Amino acid sequence: MSSPTLTCVPTLRDATLESPAPVRAVANGVSQWVDRLGAVWVEGQVAQISRRPGLNTVFMTLRDTHADISMPLTCQRTLFDSLNPPLVEGASVVIHARPSFYANRGTFSLYARDIRMVGLGELLARLERRRQLLAAEGLFAPELKRGLPFLPSRVGLITAPNSAAERDVLDNARRRWPAVEFEVAHATMQGQRSAAEVITALQRLEANPAVDVIVIARGGGSVEDLLPFSDEALIRAVHQVRTPVVSAIGHEPDSPLLDLVADVRASTPTDAAKLIVPDMAEESRGVTWARDRLRQLTSQVVDREQSRLDELRARPVLREPHTILDRRCDELRELRERARRHIGHRLDRAADDIGHHRARARSLSPLATLQRGYAVVQGPDGKVVTSLADISLGAGLSVRVADGRLQATVSALDPDESAPAAGSTTDSTSTARGPRNRGEGND
Repeated sequence: MSSPTLTCVPTLRDATLESPAPVRAVANGVSQWVDRLGAVWVEGQVAQISRRPGLNTVFMTLRDTHADISMPLTCQRTLFDSLNPPLVEGASVVIHARPSFYANRGTFSLYARDIRMVGLGELLARLERRRQLLAAEGLFAPELKRGLPFLPSRVGLITAPNSAAERDVLDNARRRWPAVEFEVAHATMQGQRSAAEVITALQRLEANPAVDVIVIARGGGSVEDLLPFSDEALIRAVHQVRTPVVSAIGHEPDSPLLDLVADVRASTPTDAAKLIVPDMAEESRGVTWARDRLRQLTSQVVDREQSRLDELRARPVLREPHTILDRRCDELRELRERARRHIGHRLDRAADDIGHHRARARSLSPLATLQRGYAVVQGPDGKVVTSLADISLGAGLSVRVADGRLQATVSALDPDESAPAAGSTTDSTSTARGPRNRGEGND
């Protein structure tokens, strides 16, 4: 049995139309040729940074600073994290990297072994160190941020004269709220004198008590053009003012240090105009909505309370309230009759008691005794005669009867044999019955 014929892979030089080289041969050849290049120093700008969770490799894109050419760049996470200041997008760097070709996917990349920031990258590094220093002092603390007034009476604006930023802020703000007033302080917004002039304008507006908010506005530009707005003196001046400050420097990607110390950051000058004054049309719609909502809620409350009133009035106690009064009147009438009867009974019993006491008092009265036929006999000396021994014949007597007195003279003495002797213990009533008194008186 004959052995199978082995197919040899031709080299790239031996590849022909009839015997072409496979893709793997080309990929491996390119990979071997790239590996022979060795490490190289490369200058460029970091355009994109991607840190994927769970991977020890950081993926970036290195872009040429003058031509529209870029290539992938990778490095170890430990190298990336050890950079101080941290590497950010847009930084210019010089890297020591080894070119590599990934044969499986046919991609070319640079594997960085050392990264150093130079040029603009060094400038950004200094700005980052300045940011860290000022942040450590607390100049960017969120609790120091002040809110903007809802409707400022006067707005201070710091910008370049006749600039697009000035027109954007003024036109958009007046379009939103026509009555807004501005006090514009012009200053150079680029160059070496920019920071000093902006500080002077800021202090002038701060000294005006009518200014409620200050806007620092400038259009877009390169990192070098925006350097005055990261000046440490300007940052500290903004930190010291008491009037709220709005930073409207550049466009959305631009982030000077002024954005961090300002009370409010606006992405563009147009956005600053939207932040400092409300939209009159929107506020009018809000007032109209609130008024309609308030009217609706008030109507609902009134309707609900009216329904409750109707329910209360529909109850028998409120539908015919006089029934309660009639019932209470009957109770009062009954109580009054009971009180009258009770008081009458008490008065009757009291009258009976008074009658009994009066009868007893009258029974004990000497006048009542005289009215029953008794009389009181008094001698000439006025003493009551109680015994025949107290009087003598011919003596004058005064006899007291119920309706007057009689004057009499003793003509005879008729002793009573059954009467107790004089001086014995007897009733000392000094009265004498008329029939037993034989004396006949004369007027």
